[in-house]
Amino acid sequence: MTYRDPSAAVEDRVADLLSRMTPSEKAAQMMQLPAWSEPRAVIEQYPVGSLLHTDPATIDEAITAAAATRLGIPLLIADDAIHGFGFWPGATIFGTPLSMACSFNPELVEQAARVTAREVSATGVTWTFSPLACVARELRWGRVDETFGEDPHLIGELATAMVRGYRGAGDADPTRILSCAKHFAGYSETQGGLDASEADLSPRKLRSWFLPPFERLAREGADTFMLGYQAIDGVPITLNRWLLEGVLKQEWGFDGLLVTDWDNVGHLVRIQQVAADFAEAAAMAVRAGNDLIMATPEFHDGALQALERGLLEPSDLDGAVRRILAAKFRLGLFEDPRRPDEARQRVEIGCEQHRRVNLELASQGIVLLSNDGVLPLGGEEVKVAVVGPLADDMAACLGDWAGTSGQCPWLDDQSLTPATTLLAGLRAAAPSGWEVEYAKGCGIEVLVPDPAGEFFDDGQPRPRICHPAPLDEAELARAVEVAEWGDVVVVAVGDTVNLTGEGRSTATLELFGPQRELLEALAATGVPMVVVVLSGKPLVLPESVQEAAAIVQAFNPGAEAGEALAQVLLGRVEPSGRLPVTIPRHVGQLPVFHNRVRGWHGDRYADLTYSPLFAFGEGLSYTTFEYSEVRITHVGDEVAFEVEVTNTGARPGTEVVQVYVHDVVTSVTWAEQELKAFRRVGLAPGETKQVEFRLPVGELSLVLADGTRVVEPGEFELRVGHSSRPDDHRRARFRL
Repeated sequence: MTYRDPSAAVEDRVADLLSRMTPSEKAAQMMQLPAWSEPRAVIEQYPVGSLLHTDPATIDEAITAAAATRLGIPLLIADDAIHGFGFWPGATIFGTPLSMACSFNPELVEQAARVTAREVSATGVTWTFSPLACVARELRWGRVDETFGEDPHLIGELATAMVRGYRGAGDADPTRILSCAKHFAGYSETQGGLDASEADLSPRKLRSWFLPPFERLAREGADTFMLGYQAIDGVPITLNRWLLEGVLKQEWGFDGLLVTDWDNVGHLVRIQQVAADFAEAAAMAVRAGNDLIMATPEFHDGALQALERGLLEPSDLDGAVRRILAAKFRLGLFEDPRRPDEARQRVEIGCEQHRRVNLELASQGIVLLSNDGVLPLGGEEVKVAVVGPLADDMAACLGDWAGTSGQCPWLDDQSLTPATTLLAGLRAAAPSGWEVEYAKGCGIEVLVPDPAGEFFDDGQPRPRICHPAPLDEAELARAVEVAEWGDVVVVAVGDTVNLTGEGRSTATLELFGPQRELLEALAATGVPMVVVVLSGKPLVLPESVQEAAAIVQAFNPGAEAGEALAQVLLGRVEPSGRLPVTIPRHVGQLPVFHNRVRGWHGDRYADLTYSPLFAFGEGLSYTTFEYSEVRITHVGDEVAFEVEVTNTGARPGTEVVQVYVHDVVTSVTWAEQELKAFRRVGLAPGETKQVEFRLPVGELSLVLADGTRVVEPGEFELRVGHSSRPDDHRRARFRL
């Protein structure tokens, strides 16, 4: 049998195996089903091509069951290892992608992906559903935490770094796992922030800002693409041939796997109602170019019925199955199905080397937003009052898709995926002679059943609804007492995993529950207040926070959150994080993002400025930086320029130099400015460094009304500085 011969060419092995498969086996190979328990039962019913969410205790059993099927086709085993393997006890859990993005450090993000690949590959899992390349402009959307923020260039830099990290040394590398670019495309542009709602996006708008990160991933060699839940202009993405065949496969040359998101094919019948039954839905999905059908068990029988009814020809399944088999042959799964390796698990998972990478990335992801001089904390005898509902909350450190976030029933014990909380971090890091006292102050939410019922129509459980937690007057009084005792109060507020994540969009961005009352009571004590916002997305900050002595933003920094926060607060690590997303003053400003199209009617509302509270790219250090004028040294196929940056303070620091481009006159309306480059620059006190950039002219393109991307001749302006705010920029013009 040629397909069993490892010396044969992949194409020949695929052709041989495909010729031996029945229509039923082909349809089964296109299925990806969840296997929280008893995977053998799943595989004995259908010799499926892939499993997801497989209980760690049963992965080896699943691989054995697949080997025992008639043709012995191995499995692709997938999971949501989005910021580390959050569903494996003791694994290294990094900050959420939004936290990683604050680092503006692709090299470190690539290291994090490499760590994840090493740990994941030791468990029998061969495929991660990461990175997410959605552009986050609607902040009420629940999945902002999974994104790298609002800017297509930053997203592209960090997402491609993750693909390289997952790939390792290539197919022969036993620590290599498959990557997945998701959610293709425009999934994040929702109506009213509701998850998976219709996306109002024209083809030109898609090409301008939402497709570029995905194009970079396709050209970087992302192994798979996952499709969004939503529809655009009435066409579900699952069926959008213009995107799947025209753009992704023909224009970009992508030849990897397409996987639907959870039950997308079932949604065609149950929710979007564009198919009368599962035979129609299966036929439509196959003809549109989908390869793996996630979590729709009805697909198998639907595809066979479609063949019987003439909706599909037998050969219509071959393209998808051919691509699935080729991926398995290239990974060498027929020779080595990559069973769990307990010896590697003991060495790799949660090891000290991985923990150090995690701590560094968590530290670089912390953003100092304001500081009146209270930070860094110092002194010989200091009483630190630590207050707040999230000050000692592990789940707030880990965020979604990790630990007890709800997606994995075998991780219902927080101790299985421990995290260092802010309180624990400060207690461990406090110098001798310091005292640390703690009071929770208040809760955030209470969960109640959804009145629509416990389950959706497809059998999935409905998330419980968040109601504000009642204010406990005694608990509040204790928090005030602790604050008054302290020389400084560090208060941790924000959101919870029940207020962020898939299916958990919010109607507002306000601090939930009685957190506002807690902050006002603490502010009234007059004790200097450092507010740490632990959240999955930007929140609207009340006046009591805006007037605090310091504000620190931490987007679920991961298992090392407490130590990272403590090191930054104490000045042992210099803050260097920058915002990858804008923080609005009010939810009514949405959407608010830095690269908006010029030509809006005015720049403010009648009752509120449009200017955000904190802009994309902002973040402070414990030192100060000055920029020289920008000097352009060459204009040709690329634009070369340089700027000098000086540390004018008394402490070392890292500046994130950001380069924005403004196209002065355009034939169509275009963004006022776009991020085109950035560089982290470490500087000692008083040190000056010359920072050089070379920007390919192709980066200066725009999209015409007909969807064509071109570079127009004319005048351009370089804007170089500390953030996206105009006042932060040094400017220089050139002509193409």
